[in-house]
Amino acid sequence: MPKLRRTSAPSPTRMRLITATAAAAALTGGLFVASAGPVSAATPGVAQSDADFNGDGAADVVVSAPVAYVNGRAGAGQVAVLYGGGKHVTISQNSAGVPGTAEAVDNFGFATAYGDFDGDGFDDLAVGSPGEDGTDDPDGGTVAILWGSAGGLTSGTTVSDPRASSHDWFGYTLEAADFDGNGKDDLAVATPNSATVDVIRGGSRTSTMGGTYTVTTPVQSGQEGVGIRNLHSGDINGDGKDDLLANGFEKNSDGWDANFYLPGTASGVKAAGAVQLPAGIITDVGDVDSDGKGDIVFGLEWDDEIPGSQLGGAVLIAHGTASGPDVSEIQTIDQDTAGVPGAGETGDDFGGELDLGDINGDGHLDLVVGARGENLDGISNAGSITVLYGAADGSGITGAGAKFYSQDTPGVPNSNEKDDNFGSDVHIDDLDDDGRGEVVVGANGENGHNGAVYALHSNTDDTLSAAAGIYTSTLGISASGAPQLGVNFAD
Repeated sequence: MPKLRRTSAPSPTRMRLITATAAAAALTGGLFVASAGPVSAATPGVAQSDADFNGDGAADVVVSAPVAYVNGRAGAGQVAVLYGGGKHVTISQNSAGVPGTAEAVDNFGFATAYGDFDGDGFDDLAVGSPGEDGTDDPDGGTVAILWGSAGGLTSGTTVSDPRASSHDWFGYTLEAADFDGNGKDDLAVATPNSATVDVIRGGSRTSTMGGTYTVTTPVQSGQEGVGIRNLHSGDINGDGKDDLLANGFEKNSDGWDANFYLPGTASGVKAAGAVQLPAGIITDVGDVDSDGKGDIVFGLEWDDEIPGSQLGGAVLIAHGTASGPDVSEIQTIDQDTAGVPGAGETGDDFGGELDLGDINGDGHLDLVVGARGENLDGISNAGSITVLYGAADGSGITGAGAKFYSQDTPGVPNSNEKDDNFGSDVHIDDLDDDGRGEVVVGANGENGHNGAVYALHSNTDDTLSAAAGIYTSTLGISASGAPQLGVNFAD
């Protein structure tokens, strides 16, 4: 699994090949320095609020190295928490308070999601280890919740798999959201060989939290490796309850990609009212047109088997309405759109990763787009990101004034190199509490697939820059076996 993406369901062989981190280390440093500010509640229709595990008002970022070695165990996996207040902590299953033991090919951190599951005001972190072997259940998978507190993430609980005999790779994809509107986040868990989502309701710090239920999506399933590939959420109809978005294969097709909207209700997610969306990997939901309802922004990776797909990739936007997503008019932005730098080329993967946030501090959502496969000046897969700004009148995302960044852009650390995959994941968070969102960029191919993270500060002149990158050596992660730091950020 060369790029270790949650959007591609691994076969058993691929899961076994996800090998490649170090004993857990708690380090302090000056990555981000922020003053404490007020913690704001999520608002229906807007992008998900920043993670805050210690309640200090500064945003925290979680980055995965799921194929990292831990105590010589290949592919055991680690996550690093970059606290906005200025310290960073690297966590594995060998860390104090974390359930389980680091073992080969557990892939701890393959999927991550944050939310306040117990309603105590501190965000918690769910971490999937889909390669974990259970008793008489190879590759059964597991999920741990690390609980937030004034001291940060300090202890954890294993989430019971409610249907362990029905699937493998529990924890392959995770999504945290308040699907029933009760004020506590729920955790949705899916696997790549099933169309069914297990939802663990928010509640107490127990293995079952507030109870569980299942919802069967319209995604194609019934054979190994064909099921749900990705989950996302947001309040698309503006009713104060988060809706679920499931990505997989369209039923009765030859493997064409499809996305499905399932509404949240007072009793949880319901399959009734499901709406099929166009192909593309769902990556974020936010109110880009300022109407109080969440709009779905997803990336269409190039695929010559998908009708109408752009070979270089594209961004698709389906706007929210009171009755759900409007699929009658889909906005498309690609590298051939007016104002967008560059040009669409086969394999760019423009839209392979996306994130919404207010980068320039004008009160409107902007969009950062990763293109990890971008070839630049003859350097293959160097990678790039593009910032697409929200219109000044709040009417939506536009190509006007878009900005292009690579590692050869002034202010961005290092330089373009073959297979760096700059843009392998992207994330927007206000790390210094100044009202402008920083752009955090993964480059999982950096330094021979050791990987790296670049937290680009949002400057008042609307440029992005950083003094240095964040590397495996920064975080105390072993460079053995290509850990791929930066392949995944928690959202």
